[in-house]
Amino acid sequence: MPQIQFFGSQVGGGTVINYSYTDMPWKLVFWDFWNFLKYARSLIWVVMPLWPCYGGSFDELSLTFQHVWCLSVHTVLIILQVIFLLGLLPLLFILPGWLFVSGLVTFFAVNALICRTLNGSTIQYTSDPKYSPHWERFEHEQWIFLNGVSIGESWLKDNLNRLALTFGRPVLGIHNRTSGIIFDLIECIIQRSFGYATTDVRLVYKILKDKLYNPQYTTVVFIIHSQGGIEGGLVIDWLLQEVPQDLLAKLEVYTFGNAANHFNNPHRHQSSQEAQVKHPHILNDMFQRFPHFTGDIEKTGIKTGFENPLSHPALSNDQGSSELESHGAALDRAIGHIEHYAHTGDFVALWGVLHFITNTRASAEIPRFVGRLFAHHATGHLLSQHYLNDMFPLAKNAFGEFTGCAESNEFMDSIISLPGQGEGDNIIQAIREGLGHSFAALDHIALPKSDVSVQGRLIEREISILNGPVRVRDLSRLWQYRNGQTPRIIRKV
Repeated sequence: MPQIQFFGSQVGGGTVINYSYTDMPWKLVFWDFWNFLKYARSLIWVVMPLWPCYGGSFDELSLTFQHVWCLSVHTVLIILQVIFLLGLLPLLFILPGWLFVSGLVTFFAVNALICRTLNGSTIQYTSDPKYSPHWERFEHEQWIFLNGVSIGESWLKDNLNRLALTFGRPVLGIHNRTSGIIFDLIECIIQRSFGYATTDVRLVYKILKDKLYNPQYTTVVFIIHSQGGIEGGLVIDWLLQEVPQDLLAKLEVYTFGNAANHFNNPHRHQSSQEAQVKHPHILNDMFQRFPHFTGDIEKTGIKTGFENPLSHPALSNDQGSSELESHGAALDRAIGHIEHYAHTGDFVALWGVLHFITNTRASAEIPRFVGRLFAHHATGHLLSQHYLNDMFPLAKNAFGEFTGCAESNEFMDSIISLPGQGEGDNIIQAIREGLGHSFAALDHIALPKSDVSVQGRLIEREISILNGPVRVRDLSRLWQYRNGQTPRIIRKV
């Protein structure tokens, strides 16, 4: 059984990052190109493996007519755009100015017309109702998906239907239209470095804001992939500026192959932020809940010394139960929950989430890449064919028809590996950011004091898991949504 690396919010690593998304754009452009070249050897693995297509016609590389057409058009676009970029500088000096400008206009017009055959005529889509037949049960939820590079109308619809079938809920899709793979990558650099918001970014912001303010919705789930991580990060920045934090608590964000260079989710209180910086050597939230904690952390692993949690005085009356409220440093955040999934052989993830979460900040002033990360030693960047087939594979009935998410798979059953495990202080920080708060965050709890019995059961589960191997399914909140299920505890806002 393979091990999955689990990271808290930018736990640090061997490389120091001395820049952030708030620096001058040209500095960011330089580092984006530098890291692009650094990880370029992984570009080929973006589409690997090409086969098999376990997700059938949902998979981007399956041989349906629409998918073959998409691949053919992208091949033409790649050839044209490579020729254009290679000839751009020489032609600038050879051609008269008026002819050069006319050539630019003509090329971009032709490129836009070719892309029109991929993108369709609208920007907003909804999954097919047949993949989420019990949508009435989830009228209080809104699921929104924002796609990444190279995705045309056909692939977007398949992604939406695949997500709807996996989680048993209708999914609203906002189309991040493609301009061709090469131009999409250039757009990624422009968006990361200059904060450029395209039409789909502005529409997603409007829709998310409307849903968060609408009292009908108690949960708003935002799923983003690839370049969508950059655009989703911009949207989150705007929401943090505009939306009250009690409404932001409804929001849950899940990313796959995230290409962003930052992901914000600030603390609600200065005290929790200070605790996280001041006491990196303890399981802060555990200590807050259990003053009698006597466990220690050694190079060989974790030893716990809790009393029986159900006999703790805090569980005996409402007055004492305030000690059990979820105000630990990692839980005391504006947005309800953020979770990242990445393949370690995925160029886009290496260039984005993996680079920024696993490296060390040069100073405390550099913003953190917030959110818990599950890193799987695998290749492939496509949402359905690679990420969902790997992490949320589909089950089939006796007739070979897809029936929803399989209840067991290698990824979810894998034992997690903490970064720095067996390396002294690194494991302390990893556990503090990761396991120390993740079980409570997994259940997304902010319960009134009267729900002490529920708190007790959660704490008992925390301790039992900490004393044994921890698997991905134990920490993945998104896994709890499969097949129309809901997390054990829904946040009460």
